[in-house]
Amino acid sequence: MLAASLILALLAGCATVQTSGTPAARSRNEAIVQADVLAHQAATQGGAERAQTEKQIESLLAALDDATLQREAAALPAGNPLYNYAGRALLRRGLPLPRPFERTAWKFDAGNRPPAESDGYRPPMKLAVLLPLSGSLATAAAPVRDGFLTGYYGETRRRPEVNFYDTSTGAIAAYDRAVAEGNDFLVGPLGRDEVGALFNRGTLPVPVLALNRAQVQPPAGNASFSLSPEDEGIGAAEFLLDRGARRVFVVSSEDETQRRAVNALRERLAERGGSVTDVVSEGVADFAPFAAKEGGIDAIFLATRGSVARQLMPRLALAGLAGKPRVATSQLLSGTGKAEDDRVLDGIAFPSESWNTRGVRGLPSPSSAAAMLPNAKGPAARLFAFGFDAWLITAYLERLATSADGISGATGVLRIDGFGNVQRTPGWSTFSNGIAVPLADAARR
Repeated sequence: MLAASLILALLAGCATVQTSGTPAARSRNEAIVQADVLAHQAATQGGAERAQTEKQIESLLAALDDATLQREAAALPAGNPLYNYAGRALLRRGLPLPRPFERTAWKFDAGNRPPAESDGYRPPMKLAVLLPLSGSLATAAAPVRDGFLTGYYGETRRRPEVNFYDTSTGAIAAYDRAVAEGNDFLVGPLGRDEVGALFNRGTLPVPVLALNRAQVQPPAGNASFSLSPEDEGIGAAEFLLDRGARRVFVVSSEDETQRRAVNALRERLAERGGSVTDVVSEGVADFAPFAAKEGGIDAIFLATRGSVARQLMPRLALAGLAGKPRVATSQLLSGTGKAEDDRVLDGIAFPSESWNTRGVRGLPSPSSAAAMLPNAKGPAARLFAFGFDAWLITAYLERLATSADGISGATGVLRIDGFGNVQRTPGWSTFSNGIAVPLADAARR
């Protein structure tokens, strides 16, 4: 009986190793011990070397079950660099932080701003917004701008002077001009390459909230906010794993954004013991050969527009996959809006903006906003919500940097991890009778 008990304990995912050295390395889960060593290494690295080390850390943490990850994160001593990675892994699973992120390497300085209000509201004094106001990206920037200004004008307390700078002729030049003109905080730029070029400068004289994710971490005191397709893929994987799905069949469009979501889903499933059985094009006529493969299919991931997903449903049913759990990217909403046509999408779970499922302070309802602003309806509504949240983060950045609690934004619950990246926990929705509604059992996510 004793031998059997020992074997079961080891198989339960809690196998530990006894080591000497730092307190963080003593009596730890083996994956934690390895991740702890790598986290200390990453703190002294930079560039591609650090990115590779951090990828190894994320893979080790992803292999832990929820209970083990929660327990080990809570046990990490104050100041341990692994805590920021473990905390980010918890947020991606929709799990609470045991304490605020460590701010030893990344700290935000509010400068000479007036004291914060009781709710943490402490906006800058003079604010610059860097967006492509002309050129090919102006269409995407317009709803971001309108959402930002909706949040700005919806606030009745002290507001900063706001100046907009066009980045269409160069984001770095726009940043330098905004700094020279006395702005004490900047929002933007919007492009990934622009954000990367700015962050690669290292220490910045005036901090920014970049509106995209770069390959490098934000410099100390700066932050990054993005509606990343990788985050959607990771979120979908966690959603399915939480419901026992390990073998996932993927139908995807050829769009680069959707491919990025699929790649993130595949990586996260593999890290946590699952797999993608196949990735097929939305144009495939017969799914039966894929459904008949040995091992079967537990769930389906749809990286397509809603208008395409409607056409996929009969083909999935003919292949015997109609009863499988189905999860999609946020693109499922694109091309929808007629309940009589969208009933075929009933039951598909997808990440959605919280704004669509509950009220947000300072923001009119989606229907009211759409009636007033063309940039707040249809596919642009998501970027409008993103812009609104960029204002919220700007105004509450100090609170986010010093608390484990998040703020409720239009795109989800917003927090900042220990590296300056805004972590967003979206709402989850589904279709019911052809109408998008909150998913009742997805509150944790």
